[in-house]
Amino acid sequence: MNYTEGAPLRDTRAPDGPLETRWERRRLAARLVSPANRRRMSVIVVGTGLAGASAAATLAELGYQVLSFCYQDSPRRAHSVAAQGGINAAKNYAGDGDSTARLFHDTIKGGDFRARESNVYRLAEVSGAIIDHCVAQGVPFAREYGGLLDTRSFGGAQVSRTFYARGQTGQQLLLGAYQALARQIHAGRVVSRPRTEMLDLVVSDGRARGVVVRDLVTGEITTHTADAVVLATGGYGNVFHLSTNAKGSNATAIWRAHKRGAWFANPCFTQIHPTCIPVGGDHQSKLTLMSESLRNDGRVWVPARPGDPRRPAEIPESERDYFLERRYPRFGNLVPRDIAARATKAVCDEGKGVGRGVYLDFADAIARLGRDVIAERYGNLFEMYQRITAEDPYSTPMRIYPAVHYTMGGLWVDYDLRSTIPGLFVVGEANFSDHGANRLGASALMQGLADGYFVLPAVIGDYLADGPFGAVSPEAVDEAEDSVHATVAALLAVNGDRTPESFHRELGRVMWDHCGMERSADGLAEALKRIPDLRADFWRRVKVTGSGSALNQTLEHAGRVADFLELAELMCLDALHRAESCGGHFRAESQTPDGEARRDDERFAYVAAWEHTGGTPVLHREELAFTAVRPSERSYR
Repeated sequence: MNYTEGAPLRDTRAPDGPLETRWERRRLAARLVSPANRRRMSVIVVGTGLAGASAAATLAELGYQVLSFCYQDSPRRAHSVAAQGGINAAKNYAGDGDSTARLFHDTIKGGDFRARESNVYRLAEVSGAIIDHCVAQGVPFAREYGGLLDTRSFGGAQVSRTFYARGQTGQQLLLGAYQALARQIHAGRVVSRPRTEMLDLVVSDGRARGVVVRDLVTGEITTHTADAVVLATGGYGNVFHLSTNAKGSNATAIWRAHKRGAWFANPCFTQIHPTCIPVGGDHQSKLTLMSESLRNDGRVWVPARPGDPRRPAEIPESERDYFLERRYPRFGNLVPRDIAARATKAVCDEGKGVGRGVYLDFADAIARLGRDVIAERYGNLFEMYQRITAEDPYSTPMRIYPAVHYTMGGLWVDYDLRSTIPGLFVVGEANFSDHGANRLGASALMQGLADGYFVLPAVIGDYLADGPFGAVSPEAVDEAEDSVHATVAALLAVNGDRTPESFHRELGRVMWDHCGMERSADGLAEALKRIPDLRADFWRRVKVTGSGSALNQTLEHAGRVADFLELAELMCLDALHRAESCGGHFRAESQTPDGEARRDDERFAYVAAWEHTGGTPVLHREELAFTAVRPSERSYR
């Protein structure tokens, strides 16, 4: 494996002592910036999803001058709008025994003991405040008959802690954050720049001081500077080409920051969601998620006899295999995503699958609760499924299969969300910090809003208190701008015979086959041979039509694919070095006799943070210490 070992890494900003008081003690120790000085300081926030919109709005509310960028035509079209099922919070409204400690434990266990205790406990601690804040904004969470907020269960938990707004939770939460952002735009404390893509980071005197962006309508390349930069640009699941992410979701911002000195942590940690509409053919450019919330009332099954040609209604109960309920009787259909996804793949590999998937059946729930109740809970999801598949899920079971969904890896940050570049903060899915090797359902929205509303605003002042930082070096600006111009010119100059999409699709197949649900040393070694060849072919043969001085979506796509081709190699290297199965990352060489994942705590209980050198990557290990929980065999049986 072609990498070198670097110095160990340690998060020095998380306080020692009792886990329950670390966040309060950190907030108390963090230096503040006076209101008068905040008005003279500026912060760039890239991305306007839940993490970015909430961060920009809250920082502006504190008095900072904020410059907000997104590549969508409106901040409210960020990919957070697509989240469906809900947001976790330990408020125990259901009275079923939930608590901050239980949410903390479920999250650590769900991530297969590959996350920091400090970060996960803080996430659980602030979860309740997120719900209160969003209710105050007017987010229309579902309510029970008596008027209290309703909750439902999600995978990896035996309590009901997921707050929801039908199947539109992400959309409603994003509208709440967007309203807060729009208020600050109107007040003049936020300048919003939509249809603008970050293409490089300006690092001056060792500090992140700005971004180089391209106007996606005019093609103009400009530089914008500030006292600090916040990246809230989401995950990189589209490296697999087919994923549940929006087609435009990409890794360019965090990857270009990585090449400027921000270390990349656990890049191989990607989540495979078990509840997606199966691939319909080679023509597809993305996949569609069916919310995990559906597994509250839907039962997952396959015909017990491989290759059974009968329609589902013709197969009696005695000839059905409810394999999640059979294998995991304690959690049943609500096992965590990685467990459900791997079990689904296993039965399909046995030949029991139906088409390209398994059944998700609501017949029992409809008979028990009535069609109207199911429609109230999931109606928009059922409608979306019917429009895509031309099948009515009220009368015919849905067909589902796992697909790439979320990325737990991202830029390394400490407890204060600082990257390894001073002045560069990373929030939400763009960082690695809170989920370990697997994210529990309904925790993405929780982390994004926790970072944006509560964590970043409380700690960014501790960094800005060292200011003012002086003028930005003109040489640093020129160097970053020249790099962007050179990349754009190089993409336009190739004038080959293959589209960026064709390279993206080929890369996706390599990644899914060798760095997806199941991995092996031989397969990863094969991927590490093929990806450099594919990257070289890209720079010989890619065809980018048009120019760089106008709207050019082919150019946008080509730049993102170029970054994916580099990131993919690091992902496979990280996966190859981590010779264990953990979370959704199943190594064929590391499994129990009954086919479950076998973790290796002796060798791999650490965060793998990769440093970019322009040549051989350098691996820095941050050892994970567990004082409140003891890593144990992860059983949901």
